[in-house]
Amino acid sequence: MARPRSPKAPPRRYSWHRRPEAVRPVGGCQRVTDTCESLVDALSWLGGEGRDPSTAAERRAEALLQANAGVLRDFHIEADVRRHAMRPVIALRTAARVGALPLRSPVTGRPDFGLLVEPRFAWSSIGDVLTQTGFRVVPRLLPYPELPQSDRRIPPWVLSSIVLVRLRRLLDRLARRFTVVEADRPAPKGTVDWPVYATRRLPAGTPQRVPCRFPDLRNDEELRAAVHYVLREHHGSLRAQRAGGLVVYRLLALCEELLQRVAGTPPQRPRERQLESWRRSPLPSRIFAEGLQAIHWTLEERGLAGLSELAGLSWQLDMEAFFEAWVETLGAVVARRAGATMRTGRQGQTRVALDWRPPYLGSQRALIPDVVIQRADATLILDAKYKAHAEEIQFTGWGSVEDTIRERHRADLLQVLAYSTMFDTPRIMACLVYPCQPELFQSLRERNQVLLRAAIPAGSRQVELALATAPFNTDASETVAALEKMFQTPS
Repeated sequence: MARPRSPKAPPRRYSWHRRPEAVRPVGGCQRVTDTCESLVDALSWLGGEGRDPSTAAERRAEALLQANAGVLRDFHIEADVRRHAMRPVIALRTAARVGALPLRSPVTGRPDFGLLVEPRFAWSSIGDVLTQTGFRVVPRLLPYPELPQSDRRIPPWVLSSIVLVRLRRLLDRLARRFTVVEADRPAPKGTVDWPVYATRRLPAGTPQRVPCRFPDLRNDEELRAAVHYVLREHHGSLRAQRAGGLVVYRLLALCEELLQRVAGTPPQRPRERQLESWRRSPLPSRIFAEGLQAIHWTLEERGLAGLSELAGLSWQLDMEAFFEAWVETLGAVVARRAGATMRTGRQGQTRVALDWRPPYLGSQRALIPDVVIQRADATLILDAKYKAHAEEIQFTGWGSVEDTIRERHRADLLQVLAYSTMFDTPRIMACLVYPCQPELFQSLRERNQVLLRAAIPAGSRQVELALATAPFNTDASETVAALEKMFQTPS
């Protein structure tokens, strides 16, 4: 039988250390991709005047990076200014964080520029995984200024996912929330205003009226009405996006579920004065504040940068945490089918402290595997790695990959092997899980290379090292089946 052909290799953009192509400027906001290096033409983006516009643009680029060093650091973006084809460029080396961040102009001090870091996987794939993980990890909004106008690149459902998750949490709290009440009571309750009691109530002959200030549980109908209004707005927006795939239908279902919870309260668009009153309300909580933010964004028709023609909100999605949630989801299926238990590092269930001698010295304080699936006779360790190593190695071959990739991959192997020493079951399997494009995954599946296994001599124990790939879409059944088979069948 003829060997299936591998798909055409993707462009060399997945690893930032490779020589990139220059990015075409798009105005105030530049688009780049995660975990790669991009070159942005400084003259086209920032402009330059005088006898030597290129030199002027180079100086502006250096000043831009200096003025925004903190924001770039928050996104784990490394940057420098260099010459490429005799033109000044800004080299941006992105990490595993996608989103939109404003950049202040060194001239005006205003956020006249911005960066839109897009995932290397299609937004439809991100949406598939988002639904499968139950919206466990969603983009978070950042306390930065809004970005300048940019082109429409981010699907509108991304913002809806943030808003709906926040409103769900708000409604959970809103059912019975504390407010502070000031009232006269027949007996002291909470904090008593003794000066008023002594100077007003006693002289007036009403000692039974005690002025008190105390927290009380109230159902805020006005806030529920505002939530109802916002939910209707997003429901209409999502209905118009039904061509966006499964994620839109899942968000519609969530929105309709929340609408049922507020059905008894007529929708009402809140006034700015009411919003401000809520923001200043006593006993605030993070969930309450985030819910109010979501209401405010919707009322102002704000979108994520790259979404609308208006100035966009700055946001961030940690792709490492996002992929880890995906691996957790796949691991839960394996554990259920194998009759095993699963613990996760995200919830602190797999943490093993390192006891350094002398105390308080040494380096890393603990080992924390991402996912541990365990039964009396076997332990499967899954460590999620949001890297392109699977794609690089499959396309290039281990003998031809660059030294930097080799060293990083070796570090991953050593890390997961260190995890294998934490358990004493007869069989231990330490598996690195890498994401890959759906097209590559199809090729790996045809060649029976979704999971690769290697036995390691370990005395009386059976220790295996494994490399697995997981596609960014709803069909990861082959990955689950391969992991389940490894768990059930010794090599």
